[in-house]
Amino acid sequence: MEGQIIARGIADARVLDALREVPRHHFAPEIFLETAYADKALPIGHGQTISQPYMVAATLEALELRGGEKVLEIGAGSGYLTALLGRLAGSVRAIERVPELAVRARERLDSFGLTNYMLWTADGTYGWPEEAPFDVIVSAASAPSVPAPWMQQIAPGGRIVMPLGEGEKQTLVRYRVSRKGEILAPEELVNCVFVKLVGKYGWEKP
Repeated sequence: MEGQIIARGIADARVLDALREVPRHHFAPEIFLETAYADKALPIGHGQTISQPYMVAATLEALELRGGEKVLEIGAGSGYLTALLGRLAGSVRAIERVPELAVRARERLDSFGLTNYMLWTADGTYGWPEEAPFDVIVSAASAPSVPAPWMQQIAPGGRIVMPLGEGEKQTLVRYRVSRKGEILAPEELVNCVFVKLVGKYGWEKP
């Protein structure tokens, strides 16, 4: 962790503790057990991945979680980020569009003992209106712009962290929401490469 994450500027003590407490290998396919902690993304099937440890850490730090927040996670994938969010926030509402991945993620999360989450199989670009508003929305997939439904589901004072762009030209950004509910201009955080956010308000195809 020191060389991959701390040396690259991640300093949030709660994030670092969560990364130590949640075993990444528990959420990786068995074939990758020996390389589960390498600083690279790992394929989990259906064209999806577990993001590299540094990018997970950078995303979590950008969320500025202090505990107690209600989080909407888009693209649950293996469930790894869901487990980390469950350690750092009050509750997590996770969406995964691929049914097979959702089933496996739920099995891993339940066996890990996470209880403060719900996982739904759906088009994540619609958000989860029945559970809104959310203090934080985080996406593990890139979009051309912030899906309009998310803008309606984020609470005043909240934050949206997500990658924007396509292919190799993506940037992890953070939108802050004012106490009056106004979406402020995005902060560009770091260059990145994520899978595409596919759906009504995202990309049409992976």
